[in-house]
This record gives sequence, structure tokens and C-alpha cells, in this order.
Amino acid sequence: MIGRLISQALADPRSQQPITVAFRTCQGARHPGRGGGYRNEVVSIRAGAAVGSCAIEPGTGGDDLFGLTGRPVADGLRHPDPAIRLAALDAFLLAVQPHESDPAAEAVRLPAGDSLARSLARAHAVAGLLPPEAERVAVVGVVNSLLQALRDRGVGYVPCDLKGGSTEWGEPIVTDAVAAADGADALLVSGMTLGNGTFEALAATGKPIVLFAQSGSAVARALLGQGVTAVSAEPFPFFWLTGSDSQIFLYRSAS
Repeated sequence: MIGRLISQALADPRSQQPITVAFRTCQGARHPGRGGGYRNEVVSIRAGAAVGSCAIEPGTGGDDLFGLTGRPVADGLRHPDPAIRLAALDAFLLAVQPHESDPAAEAVRLPAGDSLARSLARAHAVAGLLPPEAERVAVVGVVNSLLQALRDRGVGYVPCDLKGGSTEWGEPIVTDAVAAADGADALLVSGMTLGNGTFEALAATGKPIVLFAQSGSAVARALLGQGVTAVSAEPFPFFWLTGSDSQIFLYRSAS
């Protein structure tokens, strides 16, 4: 799926626009009242007004990022690092169609506030995209605020993440998301799967997929109707970078 989108982008003359800025964002977070914290690392590429992004495991990938400045987006699309390829594809798709002007997008305001309040506001918007009949969900890419939103709705879940470990409530996190999909009515999937090569196996399960995407927010949008039933798209700058209000963009498949 991602390969097809990259091929289509490379065939478009607009892929020759230059990359003007390439950057990496690193942060650590621990919300008040939470028992643990986490780290985020994101590689981003800017082309014109568009910023495309892909999250990576801290300390991995993105090594050639800064050498891309001044070169065409097409060079990023051909890059051997999958995270850089995804960030370049995301930038290309956002340059072609920004979320702000997409008639299919529902803009949702995340109000100003502290990091936990904004995290929970996003989580409740994302949880609202699940099919109403979904009683048990495999959550791929554990975000404790998202699990809290599911708990508040009475939706059962199986937390899945390649790192394993446990949730804020001591629940074991399974590492085989494809196996966990068997007992789920739907999958709630992080956009990080678009960059680490795990998304297509999840799509092959045939279960309805809701993507919550900071990584590849426009790439996720392009996958609507291809096993993806809904998308929460959050382009850079992300909610955790500021206490000011911001927007996410919700999409639902017409099929």
C-alpha cells in the first residue's frame, strides 16, 4: 500500500519541489498523576508549507535526514530509510491537499491546557471513530490516554506494542498484534505502523481499522476505504508540543 502511494507520488511532477527544512523532534513526557513516562522521537520534512512526519523508536533511523535539504522530495521518497520515505510521502500529500482545506475533514479543536488534558481530549475524539458495534478492540501502539477513553466508554481492549511491558493499570501488553486481532471487532492502530513496516500485516487481517496518525497523517488519509474505516490525522505541530489550542482532523470512509 505504502509502496503504491510512493510510486504514484514519484510519477507526479510536484515531487520535484525542494525539501527546505528537515528536522528531528525529541521529547520525554510524564503526565501528572501517571505512574510512568515515555519518549517520542519524530523525523520531519518540510516542502513548501507542508510538514510531513514519521515517529521512530528513540535513537534509531533518520541518520541522513539533514542531508536532504535543498534536494527534491523525490529523493526522500527513494531514500533507503523507511521513516524518511514516509515523512517525505506525508509532506508530498499534505502539499497537494492540506487537511485544513480537505472537504472530507472534520476539524476538531483540542483546547488549551496541560499535557494530560490535551492528551485526553485527543483520545476521546479518536475513540469516537470506532464502529459503534465494536465491543472489543486491539489497540496497536499503546497510549494510556487512549486506553482511558476506551475504559470510559466501556469498550474492552487488548493493548499491543512491539515493546511489550504493561499499561498504566498493570495490564500486560502483547507483542503480536496480528494474533490479537483474531478476538477483536476492530483495530485501533497508531500511524507509527505506517513507518515501521507492520501496517500491511494488520490490514491483511480484514478487521476494520481506525488509524490515529501523527506519523503519516496524510498517508493515513490516503488509505481510507482500503481496510481503513476512519482516521484521526494530526499533522505537525503535535498536541504535546504546546499548551495552546490546536486541531486534529477526523475522516470517515464513505464505503
